[in-house]
Amino acid sequence: MFRLALLAGTAAALGGCDTVSNLNPFDTSEKYEMKVTADVPPQQLYDQGLGRLKNGDHEGAAKKFAAISRNYPSSEWARKGLIMEAFANYEGQQWEGAITAARSYLQKYPNTKDAAYAQYLYAMSNFNQIPDATRDQERSEKALAALTDLVQKYPNSEYASDARYRINVARDQIAGNYMEIGRFYLEQRNYTAAINRFRDVVSKYQTTRHVEEALERLTEAYMALGLTGEAQTAAAVLGHNFPNSQWYQDAYTLVRSKGLEPREDADSWMSKAFKGFRAIAVGQ
Repeated sequence: MFRLALLAGTAAALGGCDTVSNLNPFDTSEKYEMKVTADVPPQQLYDQGLGRLKNGDHEGAAKKFAAISRNYPSSEWARKGLIMEAFANYEGQQWEGAITAARSYLQKYPNTKDAAYAQYLYAMSNFNQIPDATRDQERSEKALAALTDLVQKYPNSEYASDARYRINVARDQIAGNYMEIGRFYLEQRNYTAAINRFRDVVSKYQTTRHVEEALERLTEAYMALGLTGEAQTAAAVLGHNFPNSQWYQDAYTLVRSKGLEPREDADSWMSKAFKGFRAIAVGQ
């Protein structure tokens, strides 16, 4: 009888508990509760995002705008939210987040009124990560490509003028990196490798501030290899285009030290490279 009473008591105790785990004082597992969260309307999410932007909470704003695209992907609010997500990340200097959102916008809405702005945010998020000239310039290349796309695709947009200016900055940075590498090879007396870097500057980046030095360094490298004709051409091209440059004075002195004069070979790659440069300079 005692055993039956004990079992009955245990059963009653179990019946009064939600789960068997309640009898175990060491069970710390969470109890599952079903919750139903009401959908927040897209306009409300958008307004919440704007509110967080106003308060300087760029990360929180970006999350609110991202929630619109996630929960209402087919709505017009999704488009608005995506461009604002890119903007919020950009303002918060979250460059990769801005790049991802802007690129997504361009893929989904390439022909909309905000496409030019999305391209600008994408380009500038890359531009703002350009390193100094001593480091790898992959980011500069990406910024240059994105800025060039902006000018080509949206030439009349309000962002085109700024993009053109920044194109020059990116090009100058890339050329500066070539010069850093070229000077290193020149110091190591690896003249062929040095010439290849300086040649890139002269061929591709004639409008940058580095081109004068590149021509002078070419004069040095060619002279060291005994390629006096190329050295004379480099000095002559430098003198024709930058007659008042100190770099020309250095090149001229070097050539003259060997009993030579600057003399341009019209068939040289340097001469051909600068034909287009001269046309731009005189507005032809």
